[in-house]
Amino acid sequence: MAQYPSISLFFPAWNEEDYVERAVSRALEVLPALTDDFEIIIVNDASTDRTREVCEALAQRIPQLRVIHHPVNLKLGGAMRTGLAASTKDIVVYSDVDLPWDMRELERALHLMSYLEADMICAFRFDRTSEGPKRIVYSFVYNLLIRSLFDIQVKDVNFSFKVMHRRVLEAMELHSQGSFIDAELVVKAIRQGFRVFQMGVDYFPRTRGISTLASPSVIAKMVRELVSLYPKMRSPEPPLHPVRLPPSVQQLHAVPPPGRTARS
Repeated sequence: MAQYPSISLFFPAWNEEDYVERAVSRALEVLPALTDDFEIIIVNDASTDRTREVCEALAQRIPQLRVIHHPVNLKLGGAMRTGLAASTKDIVVYSDVDLPWDMRELERALHLMSYLEADMICAFRFDRTSEGPKRIVYSFVYNLLIRSLFDIQVKDVNFSFKVMHRRVLEAMELHSQGSFIDAELVVKAIRQGFRVFQMGVDYFPRTRGISTLASPSVIAKMVRELVSLYPKMRSPEPPLHPVRLPPSVQQLHAVPPPGRTARS
């Protein structure tokens, strides 16, 4: 029996043809046991491989799946803002499409959210040694910087497992274009007075494809956005409206199989 409110799960995806079908399959194994009302959203950030074709084929046969295509690459920040804006359910879940955490952990996160009366759950990784020393150092320095500058106690601010109530998104406007958006989201939620809690999970690094999160260009963009947004995030203005879907994106609704009607 379903125990939790409606759920939107979204994945940003750039050149992830090897992972998209696996991510959707795992989601379909978990979500129906948690709620009777869910949607899966993939934000294809102008991929140059077969990500678009794989997503469209999946959407043809999975009514709960929606695919949104960016005509140009908007980076992680743009993909996340699109996914958050497109989500329509009570609970919104964000994950990388390579599934760095076990999807079954979602039930524990939802239980904690209910038990603690939390507005947001942020996961952190128990063990990151498999990433190598360079990324461990980058992450340690970055998390220390965020904690020091914004006086928050989030251990792993950039980890892609966040669960939040819709009211959190409706209370803020996000601006980051790059990977700094995770910090912007968490810091603004705390500044708005929302209850944010953490939970630890086992970490599963990607085995296919290449992560660009530790590249010099990504790090440089994060630093630039931190400097630019720091004054606003220290004393954020009251938001006027929730995040909105950028007008340039194309949305592909699931096409129902023969004999089945699409859900409204």
